[in-house]
Amino acid sequence: MPESDNKNNYWTTEISPDTYAKGLGLKELWQKRYLIWLFIKRDLTVQFKQTIFGFAWYFISPLFSMVMYIVVFGRIAGIPTDDIPQPVFYLSGICLWEYFSSCLSAVSSTFQSNAGLFGKVYFPRLVSPVSVVISKLFHFSLQLGTFILVYLLFVIKGVHLRPTWYLLLFPVVILTIQGIALGLGLIVSSLTTKYRDLTNFFGVFVSLWMYATPIVYPLSYVTNPTLHTLMQLNPMTALIETFKYGAYGAGEFSWQALAYSIAFMVVLLVIGIAMFNKKQKYFIDTI
Repeated sequence: MPESDNKNNYWTTEISPDTYAKGLGLKELWQKRYLIWLFIKRDLTVQFKQTIFGFAWYFISPLFSMVMYIVVFGRIAGIPTDDIPQPVFYLSGICLWEYFSSCLSAVSSTFQSNAGLFGKVYFPRLVSPVSVVISKLFHFSLQLGTFILVYLLFVIKGVHLRPTWYLLLFPVVILTIQGIALGLGLIVSSLTTKYRDLTNFFGVFVSLWMYATPIVYPLSYVTNPTLHTLMQLNPMTALIETFKYGAYGAGEFSWQALAYSIAFMVVLLVIGIAMFNKKQKYFIDTI
């Protein structure tokens, strides 16, 4: 190119390592929000292509888990369910936890799952984990439909289930679950690009985390004051209990506990995005 042409050539955007370090990258994410929809469409297409059960699996899966919990925790262990029918009690926790764990698992593998794409083209990397959390919401809605169906069947049978006005907090519960899964997933994704063995440890940690959350047992079942306090330090506890209290009026609801979960989510999300933005500059060299 002639020297005169070089002098008249101006770049509107320059991509460099420093580009990623400016703030949390939320402004750029908003500007490229149309990419989120493209990723959501891709995720849904890939997941249901060449499958036998298709959408039906997301109705069947929570029912399988529910039956297992009824047999193991209800019949064998004899754990009470706050006088709530066991299928309703278990499904309320299963739906929320499976959504949380699936989002957490998908977000935590962002760099590994998209290494080929990230190495070829530039776009805000946060598009990928954010789109995963939103696309999983579709699966959650199918599982929630299973819970509602079972809930209505018991109502028709004459079982007294009384939803409360706290059910209006359901959108807050879901947004907080999304934030915790996204924030923690981004942290794990940033760490596992260099320390691969953390992936195995994290899988075990999530499994143990479920049993530290009142899903297969009510919070009232934990009578030891110390354990009860430790349970409330788990940010997922207040979210699960809020949904249960709103859905059928059983459980322990606390505004303070809910506020703690929301604050925990905000801090975790900021830390996760900051670590993710810092790591994305170098992950191609280490992955």
